[in-house]
Amino acid sequence: MKKTTLCYIDTGDSFLMLHRTKKKNDENAGKFIGLGGHFLPNETPEECLLREVREESGLILRNYAYRGIVYFHSDLWGDEEMHLFTSNTPVRELPPCDEGELCLVKKEELLHLPMWTGDRIFLSLLFNGEPFFHLELFYKGENLVHTVLNGHAAEFFDILNEMGNKTGRVKERSLVHRDGDRHGTVHIWIYRSKNGILEFLLQKRSENKDAFPGCYDVSCAGHLSVGDSFLSAAKRELKEELGINPPKDSLKFLGFTEHFRTECFHQRPFVDREYSGVYILDGSEIDVCQLALQKEELDEVRWFSSRELMGKTENRSFCLVKEELYKVIEGIESQVRQC
Repeated sequence: MKKTTLCYIDTGDSFLMLHRTKKKNDENAGKFIGLGGHFLPNETPEECLLREVREESGLILRNYAYRGIVYFHSDLWGDEEMHLFTSNTPVRELPPCDEGELCLVKKEELLHLPMWTGDRIFLSLLFNGEPFFHLELFYKGENLVHTVLNGHAAEFFDILNEMGNKTGRVKERSLVHRDGDRHGTVHIWIYRSKNGILEFLLQKRSENKDAFPGCYDVSCAGHLSVGDSFLSAAKRELKEELGINPPKDSLKFLGFTEHFRTECFHQRPFVDREYSGVYILDGSEIDVCQLALQKEELDEVRWFSSRELMGKTENRSFCLVKEELYKVIEGIESQVRQC
């Protein structure tokens, strides 16, 4: 496994960054990263840090903090063990660099720059003052598919603003629901018409879920992980939860909904501020007995008539949002009229 260092130098309102534009066959081509590089034989992390920063920027670090170790696992680039540091050594000039352009980036702009998805995660951990951590990042191509923080599988979400746009900040799932941060989810409603009656397929959530255990919910739902789009998340959740690969263009997007609620589950407070992409899927040809249910997530699925559900939105055995249900019914009826 190759070993590297990476250092983020804090100048007060900015970070010293390297825009990687010059090195051939560079896995970081076009991206913004901190300063660092590969270990030489028998070097310690600190020795590698000091040498690499001096070679790339001419800076002699007077102080630095050892913040964590990040392990990368990639099907394209192999495995890497990266030792992560921060420093507030003053930066007085930006000399030429063989690997790209050195630049000072304002802190509020940093997370909007081109960078690896995992970089946003460990930068957010640094910004939040996380104690020394071990982070594992698993990539397929350029897609981050799994994250482990301090030995435990972890989900990180993009934090959204009032318009539903990414702020650049990312946060671990439990902290999002502790603090009530706005985050993206997808809701997929599978429907059919039986004897002229509109029906919806609902899932019963597992009793082990961290929120709304044992409740009936929309057909399929899930969070957007860091870097996800709403459509990619919808397709992934359908496959994982129900074993459904939707045919091309069969998922119809109805729009966005937002809701906020506070609850308590398993003796812990739960604050949910969701910005949800809502989709519908015609399930007329779906055989419930043939679905591959994800047992960790749901216990069963069952058809309910739309009229029946209208009376269930206040029932504690259901975790449906009345306004969204009406929006979905209206969207399906509109689609039928157009056909």
